[in-house]
Amino acid sequence: MTVMQNTAGTLAPNATTKDICSAPPPRHPRPDGDDRYTISEVVAFTGLTAHTLRWYERIGLMSHIDRSHTGQRRYSNRDLDWLDFVGKLRMTGMPVADMVRYAELVREGESTYLDRRELLESTRRDVLTRITELQDTLAVLDRKISFYGDAGRSREGERTR
Repeated sequence: MTVMQNTAGTLAPNATTKDICSAPPPRHPRPDGDDRYTISEVVAFTGLTAHTLRWYERIGLMSHIDRSHTGQRRYSNRDLDWLDFVGKLRMTGMPVADMVRYAELVREGESTYLDRRELLESTRRDVLTRITELQDTLAVLDRKISFYGDAGRSREGERTR
């Protein structure tokens, strides 16, 4: 989920905030400034395929990716953070179109905070509904497992008589 923080950790009037995509931030393989990763390195770090990374760029889910003088994509730590956040959105079941819309809103700047928040709140409601459904399903499975465990013990008891 998006977290709004300033450098002091508390929101003061007129404080400058920055959008942190995941908290705590993941460790980066390289420090900022030396963070130019090839697509194959990003594949290794993220588990995504090169095809998926190119597709994310093509549909607008990723902002412009820098290129080397030979045209090879060069990803940054900020790109890795964004991919981590996109992975979290994917886990929520958010449709790709909504993820792209969120990315567009981010690129439009601070004036879109309310729209971003509404999109994330809607997704959060969907996640909570799915969690409730999964908890109900888990309870059914637990009852069935208990039933079969009890039935198995009864049969074992009958065999030993």
